[in-house]
Amino acid sequence: ETGSGKEHVSRALYQQSQWREGKFVAINCAAIPESLIESELFGYQPGAFTGANKHGYIGKIREADGGVLFLDEIGDMPLALQTRLLRVLQEKEVAPLGSSRSWPVNFVVISATHRDLNQRVAAGEFREDLFYRLQEFALTLPPLREWPALPAFITQLWQELGGVARGIQLAPALLQTLASHRWPGNVRELRSLLKVLLALADDGEVLSCEALPERYQPESAPLQAALHQHDERVIAATLERYNGNVSKTAQALGVARSTLYRRAAREKR
Repeated sequence: ETGSGKEHVSRALYQQSQWREGKFVAINCAAIPESLIESELFGYQPGAFTGANKHGYIGKIREADGGVLFLDEIGDMPLALQTRLLRVLQEKEVAPLGSSRSWPVNFVVISATHRDLNQRVAAGEFREDLFYRLQEFALTLPPLREWPALPAFITQLWQELGGVARGIQLAPALLQTLASHRWPGNVRELRSLLKVLLALADDGEVLSCEALPERYQPESAPLQAALHQHDERVIAATLERYNGNVSKTAQALGVARSTLYRRAAREKR
């Protein structure tokens, strides 16, 4: 699935392989326009097409010579380029666009996809010969929701992002809520959420489920749980007393500034 750490695992494999002295070259086949993938992969000669760099470009495949080429979202590679890639893998030579010369290359390919390639082969959208050429060894990465000891991983990620260094703690209820979330965006989504929590929190704060954006709130939580001890009128009156100064208001109410920011954002919605 997207965000499950495909490139992270691929880099770990590379760093422990005999190819680690070479480069790790990554290209996302789904993120580059179809018209540019060919030149990105295979390179081009000076003046090969309108807008080309006047010095040419050697391409990702030649950059990966002696190392690892990571093809992310290989299932989205156009059929025409699949044919060219297969030829490179078979002949271990690559010819840039606009050139009649080929260069020898020697590299390892790691490919990744969130698609079912067996289905794409059956539908004629992925070359069967390339599929078997690439699938010498296959590894399925489980989605985040299926990871064992997920609370421990969240705690480790929180520490890596700097939460522990700032003395910010995740309350047990919040940690359990995060661990039970479905995480359709997997590690990428979790990491983004933790960064948001860090950005809104004060040093030394203990974050509860109240700190979560609405879409991550536990389903059983009442809509007004975010109000905690002070209702909107008390907050508004205190803000007015301190001329809108959030820091002084938070100090007077005994809450964190981040709590007031979150409440204000919810009231605006």
